[in-house]
Amino acid sequence: MSVTASVENGVGWITLDRPPANSYDPAFLEALDQAIGRVAAGAAVGVVRSASEKFFSAGADVKGFLARSADENLAMVRRAHQVFDRFAAEAPLFVAAIAGHALGGGYEIALACDLRVAAEGSYRIGLPEVTLGLLPGTGGTQRLPRLIGRGRALELMASGRTVTPDEAHRLGMVDRLVPAGELDKTVAELAAGLAGGAPLAIAAVKRAVHQGADRPLADGLQAELEQLAPLFASEDAREGMMAFTDKRPPKFAGR
Repeated sequence: MSVTASVENGVGWITLDRPPANSYDPAFLEALDQAIGRVAAGAAVGVVRSASEKFFSAGADVKGFLARSADENLAMVRRAHQVFDRFAAEAPLFVAAIAGHALGGGYEIALACDLRVAAEGSYRIGLPEVTLGLLPGTGGTQRLPRLIGRGRALELMASGRTVTPDEAHRLGMVDRLVPAGELDKTVAELAAGLAGGAPLAIAAVKRAVHQGADRPLADGLQAELEQLAPLFASEDAREGMMAFTDKRPPKFAGR
């Protein structure tokens, strides 16, 4: 399989494994969709990683684009939108663990995740689709400006310029930058810590952010209240507050 998934101790691991560059085609997208579904059904946190030491993902298979008609290519991109959108729609937090080239649609996979952790190195990150006469069509033109600001995103996308992990971190394209040898450990610890938290509250935080971030402030605040209301009635909230007053670690049950 070009994409595999496993779940251990509340953490789901999605591994991209389509040599040589984890470029995606229709079959890859279906495998990724299935992997997201498996993680969403059994994990509190999902990690997207690569089996390749050189590539996170180089994005869509360009040779595949040349072999298909324009309509067929657009249909595949629409399907990619549906699959990538699941990273935001599903309850688990998704973390992209980047240790190799993340280019075009490959970086757009990372953009669709909630958090991005990158290893130091000389590989490149970015959206160079304009150099192919295209645009970043699987979410890049919308997600990157929301992440780093309109001007910076426009400069990168219009020029097709890619950046090092260090510059990506400075620009906000990745959230954390760690020494190359510490990526696996850092991501595992981050995922385990998040998985050990209050699952209802974390899922509600994610929904409130995604539902409110691009709406007027008043609408976003209303979305926040709508997510908070059921938490007050949950067993987890009572446990969390009781544990706080008792000065002991909470034991959340997801209820």
